[in-house]
Amino acid sequence: MRVIMFSTKEYDRHFFDQAISCTGHEIEYVEPALSIQSASMASGFDAVCVFSNDTLDGPVLKELHRLGVRHIALRSAGFNQVDLLIADELDLTVARVPAYSPESIAEHTLALILALNRKTHRAYNRVREGNFSLSGLMGFTMYGKTVGVIGTGRIGESLVRVLIGLGCSVLAMDPFPNKMCEQLGVRYVELDELLANSDIVSLNCPLTPDTHHIIDDQAISSMKEGAMLINTSRGAVVDTKALIRGLKSGKLGSVGLDVYEEEGDLFFQDLSETVIQDDVFARLLTFPNVLVTAHQAFFTREAIESIATTTIRNINGFATNSVPPENLVTTAMLAG
Repeated sequence: MRVIMFSTKEYDRHFFDQAISCTGHEIEYVEPALSIQSASMASGFDAVCVFSNDTLDGPVLKELHRLGVRHIALRSAGFNQVDLLIADELDLTVARVPAYSPESIAEHTLALILALNRKTHRAYNRVREGNFSLSGLMGFTMYGKTVGVIGTGRIGESLVRVLIGLGCSVLAMDPFPNKMCEQLGVRYVELDELLANSDIVSLNCPLTPDTHHIIDDQAISSMKEGAMLINTSRGAVVDTKALIRGLKSGKLGSVGLDVYEEEGDLFFQDLSETVIQDDVFARLLTFPNVLVTAHQAFFTREAIESIATTTIRNINGFATNSVPPENLVTTAMLAG
């Protein structure tokens, strides 16, 4: 099969070259993101391989289908960027990587929590400037704190294990309780109870119609005064304007984000020589108690290797009509 990979970085080439060797497939790597403007590049290819910030809405899918593409290989777990109803109408097979080193994302979540709590990022800059004052750097002990985990799939479960090891109490919300989390002592509650009783709230859920803007003005008003909010899931589970209002009022004590609602125009590129045009994002960066990383929670050697291996397995499966069922993305998942 001929495959074109959009939004390619150098690290993608390294791991995918290893994964595709001896398969007989051919990959052409291109740097542009997939959009209606770049979709014509897929002419003559059987499949496209895309990342979380590529666009696969109705117009793009119809153009890919017209060009002869029959398979969408997602190198991500999330599939919110794909119009699954249109893909189904066009008989386009969509496959994803449902899990790739969930520990990587859980560990990054913990890194954001600890950095915000102990203000490591601010201390680093102070010391480099010769300022050794401790004023304003006081944190809290994680032991005994209550952490609310929204979403206890593989990533949430990995995070729970870490939090339990630190001596935290964990509340969770998920329509499908995780038995392993329950065995570890996690208590499942409704959202309002979780928000009202958690010192830290971590978002580890997929983006679905049910979770879109699950953190809004009402949710923030329900949180403990000065609570910490961490999002390493998908940007749109948080209403960013509501987040800013929560920070301005002091209701939120600190915020750590690895994702952002409109990150498609920002993340995975070097904009250091340009002026950021997104006023909402620029406002977010002015808060001293906000820490943003550019969608890097997944970014470990183990995770990228797993993504490449599973993606090529899915492409092999499409070629032989045997994509692993657990990797297929279907319209039935929209209810989730």
